[in-house]
Amino acid sequence: MLNLIIFQENLTRYPCMTVETFQPWLNFVHPITMWLLLATTLYALYLGIQARRTRLADAEIRKELIKGKFALRHHQIGSALLAFMVLGTIGGMGATYVESGKLFFGPHCWWALAWPG
Repeated sequence: MLNLIIFQENLTRYPCMTVETFQPWLNFVHPITMWLLLATTLYALYLGIQARRTRLADAEIRKELIKGKFALRHHQIGSALLAFMVLGTIGGMGATYVESGKLFFGPHCWWALAWPG
């Protein structure tokens, strides 16, 4: 019985987390996501360039470059990047629909849909 009273007192002091609690922080999700995507894309570009250098290098240099496994890492990072972009697009459209009750088919939405494709 004492535990129930303590639990009820804690509920009045610390109300349950709601969407309104997180609303001010949700504005930072989009810019942070975009910066992370940019950084990951540049890293995937670097790995792709290194994979190409490995493919086109002379035999002696190639032996050193093969140790970096650039092609494999480029493929893995690129696959993860694509999956994150698709999930971000779906999540962004879902968040817009939950917040406003409809989707706005403007340039931002069209770019979000076209970007992973």
